[in-house]
Amino acid sequence: MSGSLPVADGEATVTVHADAHELAEAVAARLAIRLVEAQASRGEAALVLTGGGVAAAIYQALGRSPARDAVDWSRVDIWWGDERFLPAGDPDRNETQAREALLDALPLRPERVHPMPASDGPDGDDPEAAAARYAAELAGAARPGHASVPHFDVLLLGLGPDAHVASIFPEHPGAYETRPVSAVRGSPKPPPTRITLTFPTINSAEEVWLVAAGAAKAAAARLALSGAGPVQVPAAGVRGVNRTLWLLDRAAAAEVPPRLRSVR
Repeated sequence: MSGSLPVADGEATVTVHADAHELAEAVAARLAIRLVEAQASRGEAALVLTGGGVAAAIYQALGRSPARDAVDWSRVDIWWGDERFLPAGDPDRNETQAREALLDALPLRPERVHPMPASDGPDGDDPEAAAARYAAELAGAARPGHASVPHFDVLLLGLGPDAHVASIFPEHPGAYETRPVSAVRGSPKPPPTRITLTFPTINSAEEVWLVAAGAAKAAAARLALSGAGPVQVPAAGVRGVNRTLWLLDRAAAAEVPPRLRSVR
């Protein structure tokens, strides 16, 4: 069972599910519905993927859900919020995880799938050049009047125990970035070299969904929902244009003040 309450500022909603399995199933169903709604209103949909164990569970749940067939996958654009700067096909890449868990089984149009560059790609082992290449790809798909990024209907984010999102880490230079995409060197979480969307790009999404499960995420969720600063607590700096959803299991929500959550 699950429940939800708006966060105090009225801009975010915390929804709590019983456990990680129920969380993944519910997010997968919600995601299919949201993509169908986007296609009904715009004729297409755009989704930004994340990595991690909960993300893989969501993708697998969506892949086996009957609701997946309600989406016209030929009219869905797939982007990534961050990536480990590793060779193409490396099992630690978020792209590899998403393809194996879901994307390879969907009738997607290859030109509408936009993975972040790999370390054995045309830019070689240069994450700054690779970040610039992805920024140019985003700009090439941008909406009229929005020169730097396309329309994102849903942007998925995981939550690190240190409250990092995408590859924006506490007290790291990425928290100050204004470019659409940046390279990350010296990541406190391996591998050390990454590429990430920055706050301005993340916060351009129509809806941002932060998904977390497990007791290790509880302190991070509490800090992010308490009004902490985004440099120290990057998850606190995330805000969708129209909607911000915190989708948690009970363990991850354990330290969120009761007034901000509801569990049935």
